[in-house]
Amino acid sequence: MHAPGFWRDDCATARLLSPLAALYGRAARKRLLHDAPRAAAPTVVVGGLTAGGDGKTPLAIALAQRLAAAGETPVLLTRGYGSKRSGASAAIVDVNRHSADDVGDEALLLARAAPTIAGADRIASAALAQRLGATVIVLDDGFHSRRIAPDLTVVAVDADYGAGNGRCLPAGPLRAPLDAQLAAADMLVVIGDGDPGRAIAAGANTPIVSAYFAPNAEAAKALKGARVVAFAAIGRPEKFFRSLEACGAEIAARVSYGDHHRFTQKDYATLAKLRQLHGARLVTTEKDAARMGDQLATLGVDTLPVNLQFEDAAILDEALRRLREARSDARRAAD
Repeated sequence: MHAPGFWRDDCATARLLSPLAALYGRAARKRLLHDAPRAAAPTVVVGGLTAGGDGKTPLAIALAQRLAAAGETPVLLTRGYGSKRSGASAAIVDVNRHSADDVGDEALLLARAAPTIAGADRIASAALAQRLGATVIVLDDGFHSRRIAPDLTVVAVDADYGAGNGRCLPAGPLRAPLDAQLAAADMLVVIGDGDPGRAIAAGANTPIVSAYFAPNAEAAKALKGARVVAFAAIGRPEKFFRSLEACGAEIAARVSYGDHHRFTQKDYATLAKLRQLHGARLVTTEKDAARMGDQLATLGVDTLPVNLQFEDAAILDEALRRLREARSDARRAAD
């Protein structure tokens, strides 16, 4: 779906939907307080404040990479949103064998960083992760479902978007009331330097880590001065378009689709026509490229990979260290 424009503003439409938002928010607040079973390995749960586009998956990838660099064996868990196997048993993601239809586009991105398990049953996925030798489990987007109790909850905040108009779905973008989400978070990672994100950080009683997206240097260099047709099917496509402009690309046309959009032959034909019309290169995100299969090469689509970089990583690394030590102490005490 496309995020409605009124989610940014407290307009008449948002106010009209506010009774439904109040019902949704009440249920979501209660869900955040639910007890949940605990996995055998220390568990980091990654969430986002809104319905999409906060940066959860890049944050989960960055956490797994930092854990691996610290000598841990992280295993990533994802529901596999967008796959055709919804409800199927937990599966170890194989990027050489699975497609986005099998496990979801985000699972393929996660699996490039660390062993990844896709499945709606988080308990079964955690058990499989344990059999894989996980010393730390990282749940991508497990904050609101409360299927596994977190040892550390890290919430991504898009600094430019913040909480939107501050209302819950469907009147606004929030997946639960803002105060309830902040109370349930152990740490906020504010991505970017926008005022909305700064305002949320200022009102939070929790450690704050600042971060930003850095494009792959080689890809950015190749796109500098290039005339491109940019297309994206992510939570906030405008973020991708801004990244391209920051690299020095000239965007001749922009095409936005709903998050996790399944590209059709009609879409591919439209993109091919735009490429020819503007005499431009096609470029998209890594997440979208994961769903394109053979069409990626057929259309000659370029990608702009980005990585999440932390400005004050010491705060994050200390939290991860305390997490591992706390669970080790608990195991020794049980023995």
